[in-house]
Order: sequence, then C-alpha cells, then structure tokens
Amino acid sequence: MFDTLSDRLASTFKNLRGKGRLSEADIDATAREIRIALLEADVALPVVRAFIKQVKERASGSEVSQALNPAQQVIKIVNEELVGILGGETRRLRLAKTAPTVIMLAGLQGAGKTTLAGKLGRWLKGQGHAPMLVACDLQRPNAVNQLSVVAERAGVAIFAPEPGNGVGDPVQVAKDSIEYARSKQHDIVIVDTAGRLGIDQELMQQAADIRDAVSPDEVLFVVDAMIGQDAVNTAEAFRDGVGFDGVVLSKLDGDARGGAALSIAHVTGKQIMFASNGEKLDDFDAFHPDRMASRILGMGDMLSLIEKAEQTFSQAEAEKMAAKLAKGPKEFTLDDFLAQMEQVRKMGSISKLLGMLPGMGQMKDQINNLDEREVDRTAAIIKSMTPAERQEPTIINGSRRARIAKGSGVDVSAVKGLVERFFDARKMMSKMAQGGGMPGMPGMPGMPGMGGGARKKKQVKQAKGKRKSGNPMKRKAEEEAAAARREAAQAGNPLGLPQGGEDPQNFELPEEFKKFMG
Repeated sequence: MFDTLSDRLASTFKNLRGKGRLSEADIDATAREIRIALLEADVALPVVRAFIKQVKERASGSEVSQALNPAQQVIKIVNEELVGILGGETRRLRLAKTAPTVIMLAGLQGAGKTTLAGKLGRWLKGQGHAPMLVACDLQRPNAVNQLSVVAERAGVAIFAPEPGNGVGDPVQVAKDSIEYARSKQHDIVIVDTAGRLGIDQELMQQAADIRDAVSPDEVLFVVDAMIGQDAVNTAEAFRDGVGFDGVVLSKLDGDARGGAALSIAHVTGKQIMFASNGEKLDDFDAFHPDRMASRILGMGDMLSLIEKAEQTFSQAEAEKMAAKLAKGPKEFTLDDFLAQMEQVRKMGSISKLLGMLPGMGQMKDQINNLDEREVDRTAAIIKSMTPAERQEPTIINGSRRARIAKGSGVDVSAVKGLVERFFDARKMMSKMAQGGGMPGMPGMPGMPGMGGGARKKKQVKQAKGKRKSGNPMKRKAEEEAAAARREAAQAGNPLGLPQGGEDPQNFELPEEFKKFMG
C-alpha cells in the first residue's frame, strides 16, 4: 500500500546525497517533494501541512547545520515525524481488573469487522487468553453465520443466541453475553456490531446503546484503509457520535494509496492499535508506529520478522539443528532442509517476509514475481526421494533424477536445481553454525534474479575467464578494488542480499541508510 510513497521519498533523499551543507533552497525543494509525495498518497491536507512545517523547522535548525552529513539527518527527522503522525508509541489493550474484558468493534459495513473479530480472537488466544465472540450484527444477511464460521476457523468460542437476518435485539444479546462469558470463564468478550453503508442516526444510536449496555473497556473503530480521505471523515463521525479508544486498520495489503493510515491517528487523536494485512486469520498483528515508519522509508522491519520467527520456531528444535550443523555440513540432510522450509512457510507469505528486510524495496518487482507455490513443488520433489537419497543426495544420478521428476510431476532440471540449492544452503548454514557468519543467501525457490546453483556456477566460470592486466601495479590495484567491493557488499547487508544491481558483488546500501540504521 505504501509502495508509491516509499518510492517518492527514496527518490527525494537520493537527491540529497553528497551535499556537505543544505541551503534554504535545498530544504525548500526537499519539503516540496515530500509534500507532493504525501498528497499523492492521499494523506489529509491538515496532516501534510503540520508534517511539512515540523520537518522544515527541524531541518533548518542546528541539528542539521552542525551534522557531518545533513542528508542523513533529514532522513532521521522524516522518520521521527512519521512515527509522530502514526501515533508515537505502541498502545496495548487495556484489560479489565475483573474479567471479562469487553472489546466492542464499531465501523461501517464492509470495513471487515466480522473477519477482524475472528483475527483478534485468534491473536488474543495466542497471547494466552480465552476470548469469546458475540454476534450483535443481527441485520446484515448471514452475518451471524459468517461470525460462526470465522470463530470455528479461529478456534474460539462464540455467543450467538439469535439467528439474525433482522431477528433479535442486539442490545439484549450484548448484555446476556457478559454473564455467559463469566459462567464459561472467558476472560475477553469481543462484540461484533452492525454497520451501515454510510453514517446515519440509527447506526449511531444502536452502537451507543450497546456501548451503554456493556460498558466496554475498549471501543475499537475498524476502518478500511483503502477508502482514502473518507476514512478520516468516518472516523471523526464515530468519534463524535459513539466515541472510540483505538483504531484498527483493515485491508492494508490492498493496492490503494495508504493516506488514511497516516491521517487517522493525527486527526482523531486516537492511536492505531492493530493492523490487518491479508485474508488469512493470522494476517493480523499489533500496530507499531516506529516499525511502519521504517517500512515506509525502505528500512525494513527486522523486529517484526524476529517476533514472527520466535513464534514459529521451537527453541529446542533450533538448538538441536545448530548442534547437528556444528558437527559438519554432511549432518544436514534433505529432510532437515524440508523441515526448515516448512517452518519458514508457517511464518506467512515469503514475499511479505522478504519485504521486512532492509532495502528490499529496490527488489519489489522480483519479490512480487516470487512464486509461493515453489515451496510446495520443492516439498513434492523431496518427498519423491527414497530415505537414502534424502540422507545422501550425492547418490542422485541421471536415472534417479528422472524417477524423482516423474514422481513429483516436475522437469528433471528442477530436481537438479533443487539438489544444487541444497548443497549451497548446507555450506552456508554449516559455516554459520561454526561461527563463520552468513556469507550469502542461496537461490530462493521461485525468486527470479536471486540466482540458483546453476547460475552461481556460471557466474564463477565467467569470472575465472576474465583477463587480468599484465602490469603488476595495475593488477594489484584491480585486486584491491575487487576485495573492497566484496567487503562493502557484506557490510552493507547482514544477509548478503543484492539490492537493485545486476551483480551482487557490487551491491552496497546507500551511506545515509547505513549510518542511520547504525
């Protein structure tokens, strides 16, 4: 959603590189470019004005004029101001001192309240709570049935005494749900309320009556991040008519301009608490303003990536694998390779995971073209092998490759490529386990341009055939320059990933990003 904004900001910062001092004209030009970028992203005009005013004031102050590199300081200022308009610090749910904690969802019809109730219930269950969903949307056709299906998929309880479709009193259902939750020992109640296609008095009155009946600890306003400027108007209407404590953004995975997300917290004074960025029930997490600002500026979101890994990977299994790799690369088998891939798959979409890495915005086209089904094909190939072949892939010859390819429904070249990628991964992981650091990333299945085993060999062969100068002085200078490029590429990115260049050896992060990220 923020791709266009990220690209415009990156282009603006690129123009600042190499400047020893920023003049008033430089600051005005930069502010103008940022203003255009924000307006094109559909950010509300009052928010843009306040943002640009703060950036210009700070950019003209002593913190920039005394900096060794003013461009780096401007990026730091923009990052901090983005965090500010996104709400500042992360806000957690307020839990009641005496259970159950009541969370009421409000918003327009189509914003995604019912699905989000299931996502929130699943997320809270993962936090160790026992949530229960309450069906108070008794007007929209099949809303109660939809919530029942969502609750079953999320693995949480539901209270739905009325069939809905215009039958039943939502206020009475909300009241009864509190006692029912106490009797069944549910510590959190999530009330799904009705919506309308637009703001009207009947909608506001019903939401206010439910609020008064259950006295919720949190009223969360659910807003579709794709509706642009109208999201701000709707949020203000709900704030004045019903009142809410926090905002939940849905459909952040859409391709609309994301200005609503950058405007709501600033305009309403209520923080964004959660964000939904996909159709699956686990595409949901707490909203962190600093991490979102970092993503917008193309610096990745390593903290969220680490949290996902901690939730998915078992510590005991990780230690067991590390001990196995420390013994030598041959201890790592194709069964282990498959297990690791399936663990990564559990973390979610591979393209989304790669998007959390710093600087991957320059590889957006490659990430978007990544074939998620390639992991399934890889699993099929490995499962078509015999136990002996998985333990020792070196025995896989031409006839074995043909048999494996036929069993898994792929070409023989796909089997050969998988085995070569496995050997690359085994060398890399063994070196990491023995304290050698991560030398690079082997070819990711389905990732065009990332390189597989065959391509890597071809590049090495070409490098060997390159002619060297006969002049000893010139040859020494060329070798030193090549060594410096390799060191710079490894220092610029802890994963050794190429970014925006055809040759991975020439890759290096921009200096301002490296200094800003420490």
